[in-house]
Amino acid sequence: MRFRACIALLLFLSACATSKPLPIEQGTRSLRISNLQRAAKLPWTDGGRCVLQEAAQPWAVMVERCFQAVDHDRVRFHDPTGRCTVASANAAAMGLGVCVLIAPEIVVGAIVILGVVVVAAAIKEELDAYELRRLYPEEAATARGTKEVPLEAVSKRNPKLKPEPSGQDWRPPMPPAPLDRARHSRCEPIPVPHRGGDDAHDACADRVPPNRYHGMDVLVDGKHFDALQVGVRVLWEIKTDQFDTYSDFLQEQVVKDQVAEMLEERRIARACGYGFVVGVSTHAHKEALIDLEPSLAPNIVVTGCER
Repeated sequence: MRFRACIALLLFLSACATSKPLPIEQGTRSLRISNLQRAAKLPWTDGGRCVLQEAAQPWAVMVERCFQAVDHDRVRFHDPTGRCTVASANAAAMGLGVCVLIAPEIVVGAIVILGVVVVAAAIKEELDAYELRRLYPEEAATARGTKEVPLEAVSKRNPKLKPEPSGQDWRPPMPPAPLDRARHSRCEPIPVPHRGGDDAHDACADRVPPNRYHGMDVLVDGKHFDALQVGVRVLWEIKTDQFDTYSDFLQEQVVKDQVAEMLEERRIARACGYGFVVGVSTHAHKEALIDLEPSLAPNIVVTGCER
């Protein structure tokens, strides 16, 4: 009897240990996948198509653009904190439901969903594909018809993939000291196809740094970066938000989300011996990010890319 009790206890502890996501996985999760995972908890009337289309945008922007597709007959929004009904006129104008969903952390009782939520078909398909790529990267690449190859192989096989430098007078920050051997393999840049869904964003990522692997992202230590700059060890993230058109409330939420994301990306880049740069489309976007996190000032440049 005691033996059975011990087995049951071990199984319970094992289940608890495996149910918690790894900190590394949480830290390196892409914006697009993170948005899809949050959206999967809500019922959608369009099968999740709007969410899938806008998932590359900051969460606040995606919510504002897709809120009409939420199944409002099954969702009740409340504001226990009073944040949305009192603190911000902009939030009130946008609607209580939008404001509650945009909040970085959903307060208990703020959203009540009637019935069981079945993940929308479009969202489920994208998340399943992401999980396949994460667990079996070689098989997933073959299924897409694109084989993920190391940096040297791409350069030797097709040198035309390397565009000429754009001639920008901006100089990237100097990367840290070289890596030790223990970290070399996970920090080796692996070209992978752009995640897709935003052609204007991808075109900017290929043109501005310019990207060493035209048409491809770079996977470093499990994190997708938009580009690896030609000729130097500098990783880029590109933001093509129409930031100047957002309301004050929406700008505040977008900047908070992006600063947290950029700090994590910079940490990963530095740990692997790379410089890190974020390209934004407008000076207003750059200034808002720096106002919230001054340490990012050397890492942010204005690209002028339009959507």
